[in-house]
Amino acid sequence: MSSINISIKKEAYDFLKNIKTRDKSFSDIILSFKKEQNYVMRFFGILKNIDWNEKEKNIKNLRSSFNKKLQ
Repeated sequence: MSSINISIKKEAYDFLKNIKTRDKSFSDIILSFKKEQNYVMRFFGILKNIDWNEKEKNIKNLRSSFNKKLQ
């Protein structure tokens, strides 16, 4: 396994050091962020086909209906 030296700010180092455990290397910690990002990125664009104007109209109608029932 090859290694490469990088420079990071002390704040970044302290952050990584705080979440690092004895059985994980700094590389393991950094790569875990990559896995988490991929998990979140699976949901990018999932709402792109929603008609938000229609959703807003439905919400307003629901609120209006609810307010009428309260009176």
